[in-house]
Amino acid sequence: MTAPITIDVLVVGLGPAGSRAATAAANAGCSVLAIDRKQEAGTPVQCAEFVPAMLAQELEGLDGVTQQRISRMATFIETHGADIKPDFPGRIIDRRLFDAALAKQAERSGADCRFALQLEKILSKGIVLLSDGSLVQPKLIIGCDGPRSRVGCAIGQMNRDLVETRQITVPLLTPHDATDIFLSAAIPGGYAWLFPKGDIANLGIGVAPSAKKQLKPLLDNIHKTLVREGRVGSNILAHTGGAIPVGGLLSAFVWFWKTPVLLAGDAAGLTNPVTGAGITSAVISGDLAGQAAADWLQGDEVALKEYTVELRDLFGPALDRALRRRSEILEQYMTNNEPSPAALRRGWIAYPEYWAA
Repeated sequence: MTAPITIDVLVVGLGPAGSRAATAAANAGCSVLAIDRKQEAGTPVQCAEFVPAMLAQELEGLDGVTQQRISRMATFIETHGADIKPDFPGRIIDRRLFDAALAKQAERSGADCRFALQLEKILSKGIVLLSDGSLVQPKLIIGCDGPRSRVGCAIGQMNRDLVETRQITVPLLTPHDATDIFLSAAIPGGYAWLFPKGDIANLGIGVAPSAKKQLKPLLDNIHKTLVREGRVGSNILAHTGGAIPVGGLLSAFVWFWKTPVLLAGDAAGLTNPVTGAGITSAVISGDLAGQAAADWLQGDEVALKEYTVELRDLFGPALDRALRRRSEILEQYMTNNEPSPAALRRGWIAYPEYWAA
């Protein structure tokens, strides 16, 4: 058997978390191999593409991948009119360009970024078998490979609670500057959205896995309603979908044999269990994971533990609140009671009830 290639850091996944982790570690002088099973960065897009305005504080160059600015959130509960949250600034980005730009930045920082290559298995002593048959012996592994992370599975940290989503891209017939949210008892464990992108829009829906078979008819019904209202066209320009982790933060640092393994982004369960938002937490956790890896390799023995503490400090309170609100809604379905409009209000971030004790 060919001897494994020795490197400092192996990053698995080149989405926002992986690219940022690879950049941070490479900038700190580590030898970094970053891999992704996709053929190219950001393709296919499996994202509603909204990011909050605060992301601009973490990243430069967002203007180049922004499709539209957002100023408001409009929430529709059942058949009631929109409740407007006027101060909700953000952007709809082109996720393909966004991911590609972050991967290029990792390459410019010195990381060896390879696509169409995936982790097959972590063998004994932390040796990693890749899909091309090669072996790698990293000193540290960072798993950024999404909600069904192979790295997370290998270390016993898996996202077990997921929401299934389906999204279409449709013509947008009237200019719009808000993210539209549709809440209904008929959408168990999730919600529907309309996110404008200039003259087109992402129209999607997420539900609990038990309702996965309802995804298409529910989305079809919402699409037809918006067509009747003259807001969107009947043509479907693109399809996508995927899973979103909604179970909260996992253990983001585990030893595998004598190899430390960190998780970041969706692989660490950092996606908000109510909104499904995860891009900002992916960027921040990727930065932190890459820097923690470099610090540990340079002799800081507590850097990896401090990484998990920082994740809990930054994201724990918001994730915990969202988990409580999500659980309150799901418990009503489990007792054969559909959530009322008041319960749906309490379960959504636009309303003061959500933030109450």
